[in-house]
Amino acid sequence: MSGMLTAIWSYRHFIVSSIRNDLRSRFARSKLGALWMILQPLAQVAIYALVLSEVLATKLPGMAIAYAYPIYLMAGMVAWALFSELVSRSLTMFVENANIMKKIMFPRVCLPVITLGSALVNNVLLLLATVGIFALLGHWPGVSMLWLPVLLVVTSIFGMALGLILGIMNVFVRDVAQVVGVVLQLWFWLTPVVYMASIIPSRYQGYFQTNPMYHVVTAYQDVMLYGRTPALGGLAMIAAVSLVLLGVSLFLFRRASPEMVDVL
Repeated sequence: MSGMLTAIWSYRHFIVSSIRNDLRSRFARSKLGALWMILQPLAQVAIYALVLSEVLATKLPGMAIAYAYPIYLMAGMVAWALFSELVSRSLTMFVENANIMKKIMFPRVCLPVITLGSALVNNVLLLLATVGIFALLGHWPGVSMLWLPVLLVVTSIFGMALGLILGIMNVFVRDVAQVVGVVLQLWFWLTPVVYMASIIPSRYQGYFQTNPMYHVVTAYQDVMLYGRTPALGGLAMIAAVSLVLLGVSLFLFRRASPEMVDVL
C-alpha cells in the first residue's frame, strides 16, 4: 500500500495532466464543452420529472414546497451519476489504455487514480449546478450539506473499488463488460432514485436495504432534500463494505498487473 501511495505522489504531475487531457478530449470540437457533463444528467432528470412527477409527486413525504419531486430526483441522480461513472469507466480503463500500458513505463496504479479524479471533477460540477438549481427553485442548502464531502468519499471508494475489481476481470474475460452494463441498468431501478423508498411495500423493504446504493442515495436525499443528518448506521455499513472491497481490489490489482499487459 505504501508503495502505491509513493508511486502516486511521484507521478502526481502525470496524473493531473492526464485528468486535464481526459476532460479536454471528451469534449474536443464541442461548442458547449464541459457543459455537457452537467446538461446530460440534468436532461435525464427533466425527462423523468416530466414523465413521473404527476404520478409520484403526491407521494413525496414531508415536503410541501413546489418542485419537490424534481429536487428529489436531482439529489438521487448526483449520487448515482458518480457511482455509475466510476464503475463504467473503471470497467474498461485497462482495455482502453492497452497501448499506453505497453509503450510507456509508469505505475499502473495511476490509471485508477486518473479515472477517479476525472469522475470527481464531473460530479463536483454537477453538484454545484444542482445546488444552483435548488436555489432557483427556492430550496436553499442548509447546514446538512456539510455531509456531502463524507458522502462523496464513501461513494467514490465504493464505486472505485467495485469498478477496479470488474476492470481487472474484464481484461481476462471480456464478457464482463457486457454483463455489467445490464446489471447497472437493473441496479438503477432497484435503487430509490426515481421513486421514493416509502412506496416500497414493507414486506420488501428488508430486501431493498441490502442494496448498498439504497443507503448511499437515501443519504444524499436526506442531506440535499430534507436537510437532515443521513442514517449513520447504513452509511457506516457501506463505508466498511467499501474499505473491504478496496482492500480486495488493490490485492487483485497487485497480483494481476504483471499479467495484464501480456493479455492485452
